Amino acid sequence: MVRIGIVGVGFMGMTHFEGAMKFKEDAATGRRKLVGSKLKNAKVTAIATRDAKKLAGDWRSIQGNFGPRGGLNDLVGVKAYADYRDLLKDPEIDLVDICLPTDQHEQVVLEAIAARKNVLVEKPIAVELNAADRMVKAAEKAGVKFMVAHVLPFFPEFAYIADLIKTEKYGKLRAAHFRRVICQPDWSAGMSDFKKLGGWGVDLHIHDNHFLSSICGVPREVFSRGALMDGLVNHVHTSYVYDDPHMAVTCVSGGIAAKGLNFAHGFEIYLDQATVVYGGGTYDGQWVGDRPLTLLTNSGKKVTQPKLKGGTEWCSAFTAELQAAADGLSTGQIPAMLSATMARDALKLCYAEAKSISSGKLVKVS
Repeated sequence: MVRIGIVGVGFMGMTHFEGAMKFKEDAATGRRKLVGSKLKNAKVTAIATRDAKKLAGDWRSIQGNFGPRGGLNDLVGVKAYADYRDLLKDPEIDLVDICLPTDQHEQVVLEAIAARKNVLVEKPIAVELNAADRMVKAAEKAGVKFMVAHVLPFFPEFAYIADLIKTEKYGKLRAAHFRRVICQPDWSAGMSDFKKLGGWGVDLHIHDNHFLSSICGVPREVFSRGALMDGLVNHVHTSYVYDDPHMAVTCVSGGIAAKGLNFAHGFEIYLDQATVVYGGGTYDGQWVGDRPLTLLTNSGKKVTQPKLKGGTEWCSAFTAELQAAADGLSTGQIPAMLSATMARDALKLCYAEAKSISSGKLVKVS
């Protein structure tokens, strides 16, 4: 049994907890009681937060850009630590799941590694490349597992196209376009400091850079146009340059959408013998699936909405992500999608894009 301790109970900490655990609501009180784990051979056994109300199970102050607002939880059976260092000292924790703001990642990751704990940290791995390098090297030296929670590959639509590209069921990838945009966030105080987030190029768009690297490999160069603020990416349109001159991969991402467009993402994938499209987003607080995942083949007659693997809850992708992390600890083989080095490579792409916007030139990716 992999015993997980979550450090940080903001929106992402709540999301990881929801992804891992099962609840039953008491109709009379509105409180939810824990009734088990959604994970096989793994469960959350501890949380750490400085917020006394959250320690007591009152999570009603938590709100994100997708999913429901937090509620009232009966946390009987879950250890509650006001100081995360006490959680790190707990000998009954096998995996420390760090869901703190990005600028706090390095300190807590390094402390967890020093405590000889395996670590899963929310994306992005860090704001600064040097910080990412220090964490990776520390984990290697200590001999502990270090994973980064890039959840996008675990969403069914993205897992589906990753599998099509890997298996070449409809031929090779010829072109791809991705989209990920938000308005200026007002749902979390932790999202208010643009610099601490690394800009939307790091906080938001790194999802795309990570996923693209996983399905296409790290590009040789990038050419980006967009808007910088304090030297950080606020909005970006990028062309990724690969050795194959006939493969075109692009993405648009940023935080300049009008208020009400809380979040939107999607893709168009062009294979030799098929095209796959998908799009959806939260518009004025409501999720709208404007382009359900659709596969169109070269026959011109067949249009299908493929059956997808995975659950249908708002947090199901996080359940799959946490299951993959737990399985990686059990087998000793970290899943590629949670690789810290792949997360660091995605961060390198973010900085290459900022350099390209600033210079107006193609930038090589080291």
